[in-house]
Amino acid sequence: MSTLLQINNLTKTFGPRVIFDDATLSIGEKQKIGVIGRNGAGKSTLFRMIVGEEEITSGEVSIHDNCRLAYMTQHDPFELSETVMEFLLRDSEKETWQCAKVAGAFQLKHELLDAKIGTLSGGFQMRVKLVALLLHEPNLLLLDEPTNYLDLSTLLLLEKFLQSYRGSFLIISHDREFLKNSCEMTLEVDQGKLTLFPQPLEEYFAYKEEQLEMARRFNKKVTQEKKHLQSFVDRFRYKASKASQAQSKLKQIERLKTIDIVHPMSSSRIRIPRVEDRSGTALRVQDLSIGYSEKIVANDIELDIDRGEHIAIVGDNGQGKTTFLKTIAGELAPLGGTFRWGPHISIGYYAQHISTMLKPTDQVGKYLTSVAAPDLKQEEILEMAGNFLFRDDDLKKSVSLLSGGERARLCLAGLLLQKHSVLLLDEPTNHFDFETVEALGVALRTTNTTILFISHDRTFVNLVATGIIEVKNGTVRRFHRNYEEYVYFVEEELRRNDGAGNMNDSIMGNEVVESSVKNKNKTKTKTNVETDGGGETSVKIEKDEKRLEKQKQKKLQEIEQQIEELNREKKRIHNWFLKHPGEFHLEKTERLREIDVLIGGLEEEWLKTGTCTHY
Repeated sequence: MSTLLQINNLTKTFGPRVIFDDATLSIGEKQKIGVIGRNGAGKSTLFRMIVGEEEITSGEVSIHDNCRLAYMTQHDPFELSETVMEFLLRDSEKETWQCAKVAGAFQLKHELLDAKIGTLSGGFQMRVKLVALLLHEPNLLLLDEPTNYLDLSTLLLLEKFLQSYRGSFLIISHDREFLKNSCEMTLEVDQGKLTLFPQPLEEYFAYKEEQLEMARRFNKKVTQEKKHLQSFVDRFRYKASKASQAQSKLKQIERLKTIDIVHPMSSSRIRIPRVEDRSGTALRVQDLSIGYSEKIVANDIELDIDRGEHIAIVGDNGQGKTTFLKTIAGELAPLGGTFRWGPHISIGYYAQHISTMLKPTDQVGKYLTSVAAPDLKQEEILEMAGNFLFRDDDLKKSVSLLSGGERARLCLAGLLLQKHSVLLLDEPTNHFDFETVEALGVALRTTNTTILFISHDRTFVNLVATGIIEVKNGTVRRFHRNYEEYVYFVEEELRRNDGAGNMNDSIMGNEVVESSVKNKNKTKTKTNVETDGGGETSVKIEKDEKRLEKQKQKKLQEIEQQIEELNREKKRIHNWFLKHPGEFHLEKTERLREIDVLIGGLEEEWLKTGTCTHY
C-alpha cells in the first residue's frame, strides 16, 4: 500500500494556545477514516493545513505525487444562476456524458440537470458539490461536516457511495451513525496529537474505555502503594535504625507516578430544568394550509400533539419542514385553517438564524444569567454554560468575538435555561461534536418538555423522538412507525428509484466508468392513451385506476386515523397508571389488551392495503 499523505512533527499555535504539538500521521491507499474530536480540538484546522489554506507553525505536510486530493469546502463553488450541467461542465472540463453519469449516481437526472442551482434545495445543492468533486477523479477526499443540513435521502446516497468508493477519505462529522456506516478506521484529534486507530468508531470507543479502566486500576494500585510506603516513612523517619530505610521509601514514593487520565469522550451530561407536569393536548392543528403568498407548501393538515411528546419532523429538504415549524411558532401566518396551543404553554423556538438576534456587546455569562428562568441558581446556569463548552474565561467573552457555531451553542443553552413547556428546534445539533449531540439527545429524551424538532442526525432522532411527522409532497401527517422503520422506507424508495443501488456501477473509486448516454430529446415516452382503435377503452381503464387509487388512499387515511385515536387512548390509560402506581384497575388493564389487539389488526389491514409503497 503506497502512501498518499504524510504529516511529520506538525505543530500549530494560535498565540499562547497550542492546537497541534509534534503530531504525526500517515495516510495510505483505500483507507476510509472518520475524524473525531471535541469542538475546537483542531479537526478543521488540520484539513486547512493539509490543503495549504492555513499556515503551519512548524513541521511538514507532504502530499505525494500519486495523490489526487479533493477538499470539500464550506463555501459553494457554483453560481446560483447556473444550471447543474453548466456548472459541472465548467468546473470539471469533462464531457457531457461523463458529467451525466456521475450525477446520475446521486439521482441528478433528466430535468434536474437543466435546473438552475439556485432553485434546488440544500440537499440537492450538496449533491451537485459532491458530483463536481468526484469528476476531478480524486483518490483522497477530505470532507468537513458533509452531513450538515443534508436531508435523509441525500445522506443515505452519500453513505452508499462512500461504502463503495475505492479511494481514501477523511471525514469530519458529528453524525455517529454516518461514521459507523461509512468508515473503517478512526482518527482522533485530541490534546494536540493525532491518533489513528485501525478499527471503526465503536471498536475505538471500546478500546478507549478499556485503556481508561486499565489506567484507573493502575492509579489505584499506585495510590495504595504510596499510602503503604508513606505510613512506613511516618512511623520510622526519626528512628536512627530505620532512617536509611525511610529515606529509601521516600525515593520510591517519588518514583511512583500515576497515569494522567484525560477526560474521556462522551463524558458530557446536560441537565435541562424540569417544567411543571401537565396532561392533555399541547397542539391541535385543523385543516391547516402553510406556505407563502405565491406558493402553498402543504394543506389539509390535521394533527394532535399531546403534552410531553417528542416529535421529529422528517422529510427531504425543500418539502416544508421549516415552513411548518415556523408556522406553528407564529413566525409565519397560515394560509388557511387553524392551529391552537393548549393553555399555560410557553414556547421556545430555536431557528437556524437565531444567533443573529444576539447583541454583539453581550457577554456570554451575563447573557445566560439574563435569559435564565428566575428560579434557577447561578450554579445551574454555570453548569449549562459548561455543557455547551463555555467555561472560565469564555464566560467573559463578548458575542462579537464568538464564531457562528459558538453563537448557535450560546442561543441553545439560553433557550434550555428559560424553562419553556414547548421547544421548537430546527437543526439544533449542527455545531456540536457528536458526544455533545448525544448528551443533548439523552437530556431531551428524559425531559417532560413537549418537543417538535427537525434534525437529520439519525442518532439524535433515535434518542429523542417518541413520534414522527412526515412532510412530503404537499402533506404533513403522522408516520405510525418508529424512526428506524422510517429510515428503512426511505432506503427502499431510493433502491426503487435506482439511486443508491448502482453506486459500484456508476463510480469506481477514482475512475469514471465510460457509458453511452442517450439523448433525452430522441427518447419518446409512450402515453397511457392509445389512439389506433382502442382509445376509449384505454381512457376508461385509466379513469378506473384513478378512482380505485383514490378509494385506496381514503381507506388508508381512515385506518391511520383509527390507529391514531387508539394510540391516544392507550397513552391516556398509561398516564393514569403512572399517576396511580399503587392501584390496580381491572377495566383499564383489559382495555389496554383490547387496544393492542385492535391496533395489531388495523396495522395488518394497513399493510395489506399497500401503504408501504407510498413512503
